[in-house]
Amino acid sequence: MSDGSNGDRNSKRNEQELASKQLNIQSKRYYVDVKQNNRGRFIKIAEMGSNYKSRLVLSMSAAVQLRDQFDAMIKFSDSVPEGQDKEGDSGLLKSETLTFDSRRYYLDLKENQRGRFLRIAQTVVNPRASRAQIAIPASGMKEMREAISEMLDKYSEGYLNQNGTSDDGKSKVVQAETKTFYLDIGENDRGVFVRISEVKISTGFRQSITVPSTALEKIRSALDEVIAEVNAKSTA
Repeated sequence: MSDGSNGDRNSKRNEQELASKQLNIQSKRYYVDVKQNNRGRFIKIAEMGSNYKSRLVLSMSAAVQLRDQFDAMIKFSDSVPEGQDKEGDSGLLKSETLTFDSRRYYLDLKENQRGRFLRIAQTVVNPRASRAQIAIPASGMKEMREAISEMLDKYSEGYLNQNGTSDDGKSKVVQAETKTFYLDIGENDRGVFVRISEVKISTGFRQSITVPSTALEKIRSALDEVIAEVNAKSTA
């Protein structure tokens, strides 16, 4: 799997394709590929357009979790008629997040004037904070789920514990009211840093800031002062 480092680019050049399946869903074309390099075996899901290509990369363990989330999204979508239960103007119906090592996957079932669809966004916690996303029409979710399941059944044996798990403890998660916050440790040529990401559950809106490790103690001291002031006002 690639996260942008020189070693990962070398791994990409050494990739071997084991299987590929093409899906035609409405006017869109998708590929579900199983590949292997010196770091392990993984699945790529690509959405192809007339002038663009967007792809997600998943370890076999992450693909299992994604398949299970497809089941939940399909069941939920089937239970809600189109045009109902949308979250305001965002059109969000249901949202889930998966975390595997440096990768995070956001699944948003949404609806707009063109119909209902599942958007899957992938972010990689590295110095460049890369992001990719695909959108699958709701009518094609079952077909995509079956394609992923087929690849897992044939090629996942012996590779389900590679590249970490969803609860490896590398990402700290804080949920508060309608928001979820993620704290991730990263490193680049400037040193160690912490990326704090905010996700609004109702809309899926995301933003993040990066804090250098040299500022963490100062920020903690400032937060202690702010917390003390807030507590004082609450008890006044």
